[in-house]
Amino acid sequence: MINTVIFDMDGTVLDTLEDLADAINYVMGRFNLSARSINECRQFVGNGIKVALNLASNEKYPDVTLDEMVSIFKEYYDVHCLDKTKPYEGIPELIAGLNAEGYKVGIVSNKIDSAVKELNSKFFAENVSVAIGERTGVRRKPAPDTVLEAIKELGSSKEETIYVGDSEVDIETAKNTGIPCISVLWGFRDKDVLDAAGGKFYAKKPLDVMNIIRQINSGM
Repeated sequence: MINTVIFDMDGTVLDTLEDLADAINYVMGRFNLSARSINECRQFVGNGIKVALNLASNEKYPDVTLDEMVSIFKEYYDVHCLDKTKPYEGIPELIAGLNAEGYKVGIVSNKIDSAVKELNSKFFAENVSVAIGERTGVRRKPAPDTVLEAIKELGSSKEETIYVGDSEVDIETAKNTGIPCISVLWGFRDKDVLDAAGGKFYAKKPLDVMNIIRQINSGM
């Protein structure tokens, strides 16, 4: 029986795209590079900020330059991560409902760990006890490290856990962890991308997540 639900953050529980795009474009400006559109930034994010900045710059920068970009991004984003970010409609009710029914709920993300914890504290602190982001010594998704750490901290097991995300990275993360994945259709990726990645369960609206879990638990 599934009793633990672990969510991705960006594009799944929080609409962070505008703040992410603003931070990316701040870095682009610092390096005299062209600003990128919201839709372009939507495609860049999901594999960690270093990858996103590499894609946004469209240059073959050495790692030392990319590390400098990441540092600038972090300084800006730590101050501005709450400027425009908000939960998707229906998400607070979904998470509160899961909590009320006794589910253990966690959040994992390739976002910087400090930002993940700050955003969780701001929006979901009452119902989400574990929030884990990218940090030294823990491989980012699609490696299973953050999900396995969340499962451990929640006192659960893989057999009791389902993962909810919006991207092909999330589908691969769930596969690498050995747990099922619900793909949401309101996030940063289109359904054809998720289909190609092997998506199986799809949620068109937050309430669908609860219904899918109930169906799985009932053996349907």
